[in-house]
Amino acid sequence: MANYATHIAVGTVVSGALATLTVGADILGPESIMAVTLAGVAGSVMPDIDLRDSRASTILFSGIGVFASFCVLFLNADRYSIAELWILWLGSLILVRYGLSALFFRISVHRGVWHSLLAGLFWAGLTAILFHYVLGRHEGVAWLGGGFMFMGYVTHLILDEIYSVDFMGNRLKASFGTALKIWDSRYPGNSLALAIATVLLLLVAPSPKPFFEAFSSPSLWTGLNDRLLPSDKWFGVISTSRAVAKPAPQATSQITTGSLPDKAQSETPARDAPVRQEPATGLPAD
Repeated sequence: MANYATHIAVGTVVSGALATLTVGADILGPESIMAVTLAGVAGSVMPDIDLRDSRASTILFSGIGVFASFCVLFLNADRYSIAELWILWLGSLILVRYGLSALFFRISVHRGVWHSLLAGLFWAGLTAILFHYVLGRHEGVAWLGGGFMFMGYVTHLILDEIYSVDFMGNRLKASFGTALKIWDSRYPGNSLALAIATVLLLLVAPSPKPFFEAFSSPSLWTGLNDRLLPSDKWFGVISTSRAVAKPAPQATSQITTGSLPDKAQSETPARDAPVRQEPATGLPAD
């Protein structure tokens, strides 16, 4: 099994490469590119949440505990004194951080259902929900974040399988085949519960239609192909044999805000909408 530093390093490289493609294809503007990239990096360590005392599980349950405790605080801010709110806040933090994690580790096993493609789909759907309903991002951006999460998740599973092969000894370790799987057939009850939770998440998740429409556009792939390699020189120095006649460069950059809107609801008025002119006398127009 690859260690935490290796998962983070490889996940960062994969997410950075995907982010570069996203920027080059003008799919997403700079407002959200960092967020979706971090989702990919987070996905590269999420499968290890079922490993007790791992950094991934510690960060996850600490974050859930802080979020839940502040929800309790805000919901009861007008009902109790400050001293009582301190007790509620601290109690809910400890209950979720340690109680929930203890229950989770009691019913889960390492390299069980969380080391599966089904779990990756679960986290992708949850990421899309958080991006859209919490961060207020457009449906396409939300599912792009979910896609980055899924790719980071799959990167972790593949890396674990690679480390399950002893290349020097020309043998397969006992852990081979336990990391990359569709679901955990050893514990069908856990897999069924996760499958039901995943379906419920996808039912309340934002529509993936804008995401698929953006990535199925022929113009997107044509533009990406044109920008994939330099047409004349690498970094303006090393000549290539791919030189072709290019139109004169425009004054402004082609990459602006991305083909996917950043916010869930655009507040920018239509630019081409006609403007009604009032008469100089102040009388209403006919």
